[in-house]
Amino acid sequence: MNTDLVKHLGPLALLVGVWEGDKGADVAPSDDRGTERNAFRERLTFEPFGPVKNHEQELYGLRYSTVAWRLGEEAPFHEETGYWLWDAAAKQVLRCFIVPRGVTVLAGGTVEADAKSFAISADAGSDTYGICSNKFLDREFKTVRYELKITVHGHDSFSYKEDTQLKIKGQKELFHHTDANTVKRVG
Repeated sequence: MNTDLVKHLGPLALLVGVWEGDKGADVAPSDDRGTERNAFRERLTFEPFGPVKNHEQELYGLRYSTVAWRLGEEAPFHEETGYWLWDAAAKQVLRCFIVPRGVTVLAGGTVEADAKSFAISADAGSDTYGICSNKFLDREFKTVRYELKITVHGHDSFSYKEDTQLKIKGQKELFHHTDANTVKRVG
């Protein structure tokens, strides 16, 4: 691993590597637009890169991918790929990712460089940290807000709590599609 590169990653440096967890908890809309709960295992991979220069702005980042499987099943039920970015001058962590259901998210938040815990978010309609969905999802399961909190427990473990808030057609209350897991470093 390029240690010179890692020192530019701020709070993201702690995430470099390959992680696995098998105690994930997923609360999601069921096929009948009710609620289903799934236990899952997942594998996350974070590879450093940078710098990326946007004129005066300099970013360092992690190329990442996540694959999750319901416990006892062979085929994944969730995949995503994207980038985590660190803007040291603005103290901003950004996460931009796509889920192959037709959703893209650019979430961000203000974070100190040495933070061991941080939160980021995105809102539908925002010009900066926003959410974009395909026409079906926008009509039937509109993502209106995305929130993520990461807590690093040391060199070999971190946990996250994710809340994707959905406006489901025909329902008055927002649906909180949540995911949480604690993962361990495996590489």
